[in-house]
Amino acid sequence: MRAPLSLDPRRTALLLIDFQEEQRRDPIYSVAGFADLLGNATRLLQTARDRGLRVFHAAFRRDFASCPPRPFEPLANDGRPAFSDAANPLTAICDEVRPVEPEPVIYKNDASAFSEGTLHGFLTAHAIEWLVVAGVWTEACVAASIRDAIAAGIHVLLVKDACGSGTETMHQTAVLNIANRLYGGAVTDTLGALKLMAGDEVDVWMVDRPAPILFNYSDAAEHYRNL
Repeated sequence: MRAPLSLDPRRTALLLIDFQEEQRRDPIYSVAGFADLLGNATRLLQTARDRGLRVFHAAFRRDFASCPPRPFEPLANDGRPAFSDAANPLTAICDEVRPVEPEPVIYKNDASAFSEGTLHGFLTAHAIEWLVVAGVWTEACVAASIRDAIAAGIHVLLVKDACGSGTETMHQTAVLNIANRLYGGAVTDTLGALKLMAGDEVDVWMVDRPAPILFNYSDAAEHYRNL
């Protein structure tokens, strides 16, 4: 359902997930439409900074020295991480959304931005109630972070066009699956999120019951547009 929402900037933070050069330049792990969604993330970041919202960055850097390989984890031929190797310069956060002081950066060895245990503490320390989320890949690190945020009692505003995956279809169906169980949260686009961060009231999509969106291959894109 759609309903009006407004956010208290003192209780709202922005979380940017895995906007790394690997997603732009690695042919295997590149994200569809990355330039556009990175542009949207940049607008969110600038508005958050201008309005004095807390900003948090998360980046996937697989470091076997701190977290050894897990069972069944894919490995490169030389035994190093198959993706997001901490030694790979492509794990650097993109310059367009480069962190500045005092914005914390959570370098994580797992999908969720909460996996390292520090983000929850940051949010609690600053009494954050709403987390504006943008990032990649939608069905993986974004979805895992959102699930953990909800479990921690934090409301999530998912900015659908500031997230992405390997294909647009993967992204859209992932957003629909997240939306179906985004309890206490909301879905909007970049324009809506910018208005909310500026203190305006905006009509957003909110879940009103478990799994309200039943979609098929034929109508998933339409359901996505209606969020």
